[in-house]
Amino acid sequence: MKAFFEGIQYLFVNILFAPLDFLRSLELKTWFVANTINWVFMIICAAAMVYWIKQLRIFDDAGTENQDTTAHSFLK
Repeated sequence: MKAFFEGIQYLFVNILFAPLDFLRSLELKTWFVANTINWVFMIICAAAMVYWIKQLRIFDDAGTENQDTTAHSFLK
């Protein structure tokens, strides 16, 4: 049973966390390159938010938005 848990430890520590260890060592050299993943996620979230707001504006201008407070049965 001990070998099973050591196998799990080896999998996570030496294989699955290897990219994160690389980013940690890279941060000592250049902060911007190490945080590229964060910048990419922020750009994706900003683009999704802009798209969502544009879609809300389209439905609001078309008048198809149901703004009745009883639109859902749990609000009655």
